[in-house]
Amino acid sequence: MNENENDAKLFNAKLKLSQIEVRVLGCLIEKEISTPEYYPLTLNSLLAACNQKSNRNPVMLFDDKTIIRTLENLRYDRQLVRQFTASGSRVPKYKHDLLSEWEFTPQQLAVLCELFLRGPQTAGQLRTHASRLFSFADSSEVEATLTALAEWEDGPLVIKLPRDSGCREQRWAHLFSGEIDISQSEVEPRPEPARLVVQAENERIAALETEVASLRTEIDQLLTEFSAFRQQFE
Repeated sequence: MNENENDAKLFNAKLKLSQIEVRVLGCLIEKEISTPEYYPLTLNSLLAACNQKSNRNPVMLFDDKTIIRTLENLRYDRQLVRQFTASGSRVPKYKHDLLSEWEFTPQQLAVLCELFLRGPQTAGQLRTHASRLFSFADSSEVEATLTALAEWEDGPLVIKLPRDSGCREQRWAHLFSGEIDISQSEVEPRPEPARLVVQAENERIAALETEVASLRTEIDQLLTEFSAFRQQFE
């Protein structure tokens, strides 16, 4: 097998990610942009991000062993995650390595992150959801970003799904988990206005709970490191 065939095989492997691998990568991208002061992530922080209820569809519940196994696959098989230990810290941390494989713009990375975390969405939904990661001027800028990803030189990275019944806009989906059978794509009914209000309120509450849990994890880690440091002088 020549070098080009090896590169093609590795590229295809990176576009056949499991649902868990997509969730882990999405969380790493999200936290790198939204909370850079806590990035790269420890295992506990990544676990909390993967299991959080806000900004996730579907909501998932993993244990630390599942996340570790997924990280190992992404590190060695996919070569999309890196592990290192920061100076002064005894806890390994993790970061994504997508930009070593693809030269994504900030707009493209934000859009992919939201598709990884929330699944298929319209350009308008992506503009709203990705606002915490990148400030798009309008939906046309999102459409241009999606079109560039759909026309990627080595092969499409996103696809435009058929129009859902009763909806004006078509949804987009990523192709990092392989090709999508468009004829079998899920058609979701439009939610009632009251449901959207309740959902928004629940997401705000869940986001606060997740932030508190993340801060508690960081504090516990700092206390553990401080205790170990103090023991050196006792």
